[in-house]
Amino acid sequence: MPLPDIIARVRQAEAAAGRPAGDVTLIAVSKVQPNARVEAVLNEGQRVFGENRVQEAAGKWPDFAARFAGVSVHLIGPLQTNKARQAMDLFGAIHTLDRLRLAETFARLAQEMGKCPDMFVQVNTGSEPQKAGCFPDEVDSLVNAARALDLPVVGLMCIPPADFDPAPHFAMLAGMAARNGLAGLSMGMSGDFETAIAHGATHVRVGSAIFGDRTAAH
Repeated sequence: MPLPDIIARVRQAEAAAGRPAGDVTLIAVSKVQPNARVEAVLNEGQRVFGENRVQEAAGKWPDFAARFAGVSVHLIGPLQTNKARQAMDLFGAIHTLDRLRLAETFARLAQEMGKCPDMFVQVNTGSEPQKAGCFPDEVDSLVNAARALDLPVVGLMCIPPADFDPAPHFAMLAGMAARNGLAGLSMGMSGDFETAIAHGATHVRVGSAIFGDRTAAH
């Protein structure tokens, strides 16, 4: 388990960008990883994890959270509105707010439940039709609408198009966040997290570099 190597690389990237150590939150992406691998990473001290699916997280994390203090699980996959209540119970942060209807659902549930996870607005920086996320020209209005609903919007998230240089996408996201007064930037994965940190990432989502290749749960 090369978790210490990844942490060292995050620290080096922070230093190279002139940022203080610990400025970046490492999210260990544990989706479809066997519980034994996840437990090994928990035992190494990692406490922030990312999951793509509400159902998988519900089957895995309540038990781990009861056994390991300080665990925070972040939703990094697309969310259907009918799973919003369960998501708000399970996750400390949701990185995939991408449409007004979902924001309105969160706001209604937050009133009922008296709590709400931190929210990142997901931006489809490549305007890819098959990918989740609001388009770049929709960001400002969605952020403003979510704020008007009293949602705790803390930042923006993106997944750049595959096989393209991610740097322009990270720079675009940073510019949008600055324009909207948002400090959080959830960007960068196993292959490009150092580039993301150089562009201001506050949260990097690293899976295969920590856990090895994904194995679908049987």
